[in-house]
Amino acid sequence: MFRDLSIPAVSMGMLAAFVGYSASFAIVLAGLTAMGATGEQATTGLFFATVGMGICSIWLPAVTRIPAAVAWSTPGAAFLAATATLPGGFAEAVGALIFCAGLIVLTGFIPTLGRIVAAIPKPIANGLLAGVLLKLCLAPAIALGTIPLLVLPVLVAWLIGLTWNRLAAMPFAVFAFLLVLYFAVDTSGNTIQTDIVWLPAFAPTVPIFTIQSFFSIALPLYLVTMAGQNIPGFAVLELNGYPVERQPLIRKTGLVSLAFASFGSIPVNMSAITAAMMAGEDAGRDPAIRYWAAITSGIVYVFLAFAAALVTSLASLAPIALITSVAGLALIPALVGSISAAFSESTQLEAPALTFLIAASGMTLFGVSGAFWGVVVGALIWLSKTIANRSIDH
Repeated sequence: MFRDLSIPAVSMGMLAAFVGYSASFAIVLAGLTAMGATGEQATTGLFFATVGMGICSIWLPAVTRIPAAVAWSTPGAAFLAATATLPGGFAEAVGALIFCAGLIVLTGFIPTLGRIVAAIPKPIANGLLAGVLLKLCLAPAIALGTIPLLVLPVLVAWLIGLTWNRLAAMPFAVFAFLLVLYFAVDTSGNTIQTDIVWLPAFAPTVPIFTIQSFFSIALPLYLVTMAGQNIPGFAVLELNGYPVERQPLIRKTGLVSLAFASFGSIPVNMSAITAAMMAGEDAGRDPAIRYWAAITSGIVYVFLAFAAALVTSLASLAPIALITSVAGLALIPALVGSISAAFSESTQLEAPALTFLIAASGMTLFGVSGAFWGVVVGALIWLSKTIANRSIDH
């Protein structure tokens, strides 16, 4: 393995880890906070989610010798951020995280479950993803109307980075966020921790398991993670000519997710964006040794995990609207892509539209969130129109 080590792979792996973390840590914190996590619980959740990324990013490429990049479920965290807190608080949310990780593990052992998820029409899956992302993507616009002097510098920095290189957009925005935090935010009432503990409390949250949390949180989170992350992640690897055995990869990421779920960690899964960075020629001319880019990213993630307390402390100094604005900016490309894919079939527009609207509405029915009902309604409309179209054709 060490003979395959190359400078391009190491440098690309470090860049991918920095881009992946800076682009989405705010989303993870927003999701955990929305689920009722305290500051200490959010720190622990962020720590273990980052460690989970690191372990899988080292383990999977080392075993498969392909750049199998792993990330946390960014759309899943966005879904949590846009969902109402469960009656049982964070303990019930942890129960849902365990449920979700269990479903991912089962998918790794039972291929039929993976086929069922893959059988969901892509426009409906993308309609669900778009609906989940919409609320958080509206945050920058809403904050621009309430705290313009704080949000505008972040927006300008994001735009400058975007015009230069789309991968630079979020690092630029995060840097601007830190400058705004230092120069413009009144932190007199809150002071940053000077005694940062690099290892968070390892006490797991005692989970509460309910039927409501399964259908409202666990099942939509599983569908969003599979359809929005795992399936595109596999597609990126296959597009770059790498052989992919999906079941073992799903099984391994599911087991790591399950091991850390009781600490408030969101699921980890295959990555599409960072995989595209590390599977291309920028990670080395020889495709056979690019797996070192993914291993390097995993090592960097493990080190970044120990900054969880510092990151959470910094985030706690900023207005919630500013944090959600940074998170929303990171999700705009995913929102645009999912909306485009949702309405790509001109004969089936109603099903993804209803899925998108119901998932985005924030409604609940019988205690179950709109994300679940959006998929149900969309699938019924899709099936009805398919049967009707076939009857007309005959």
